[in-house]
Amino acid sequence: MCENSLVKTIHGHHHHHGWDNSIAPVARVAPGTTLELECKDSGNGYFTSDSTVESVRDMPFDKINPVTGPVYVEGAEPGDILKITIDSFRPSGFGWTANIPGFGLLTDQFKDPALALWNYDTSSMAPAMFGKYARVPLKPFAGTIGLALAEPGLHSVVPPRRVGGNLDIRDLNAGSTLYLPVEVAGALLSIGDTHAAQGDGEICGTAIESAMDVTVTLDLIKDTPLAMPRFTTAGPVTRHLDQAGYEVFTGVGPDLMQAARDAVSGAVEWVAREHGMPVEQAYMLCSVCGDLRISEIVDMPNCVVSFYVPKVVFN
Repeated sequence: MCENSLVKTIHGHHHHHGWDNSIAPVARVAPGTTLELECKDSGNGYFTSDSTVESVRDMPFDKINPVTGPVYVEGAEPGDILKITIDSFRPSGFGWTANIPGFGLLTDQFKDPALALWNYDTSSMAPAMFGKYARVPLKPFAGTIGLALAEPGLHSVVPPRRVGGNLDIRDLNAGSTLYLPVEVAGALLSIGDTHAAQGDGEICGTAIESAMDVTVTLDLIKDTPLAMPRFTTAGPVTRHLDQAGYEVFTGVGPDLMQAARDAVSGAVEWVAREHGMPVEQAYMLCSVCGDLRISEIVDMPNCVVSFYVPKVVFN
């Protein structure tokens, strides 16, 4: 039976790990329906206010990245677009950031686990304290919004895909609209991996991972093939970080990934030195608020990648 209500809640216990078009939908809704999905953090509630760095070593990796859903949208067929208007977020007030060995941009430099725990005011959404070192402005969004793939079987949630998934695009915040290509009947939408803040690039592999409820409105655009996700946002996209300017570090060379690594390494070293914090803390701080950008990619043989550290976090 198809349901079409003003707001339909999908509870967090309706979650799954991995994309699989054989997973039975937890709800069937009509286009135009507004949903509130209760989303777990990417650690599936594993981290608490009592967690220590040892908790990172013992993470149950078979339970990470849960997504709430899937939701069947009536009338959605391959070749259509699912239009997802992101209405609002209701954050939990608790979050975590970790350096997980083997994960992140600088895995060879940061081989040991590290953990930062966050508490923030859900009413004021004031910048969250990063220990004694910094205050990070918040910008909630869902890191993972995706549809089921046409290919059968179980597919990991970790990589982003042509049907969305773990995109980790900070600008998919309230007021944005995401367009995803439908590959199976009903689209089978799932959402999770909610973040209170993240820098572009999510360089250490985690943001401020934080459970929250997400409200979205679903619509269909019929018979309009789409190769990859796209989205619209009203902007401005960096207003929460722009107030005091940036310190910017570059990587220059023929390999885009190495240039990115060089830019981030320079930034992390500077933050640790100038602000008197352990280097692993600087790495995690850069992941939740620093922005990695391609500055130039056409002047062969070298490209330029820049990493922007917002000075407002230290004010």
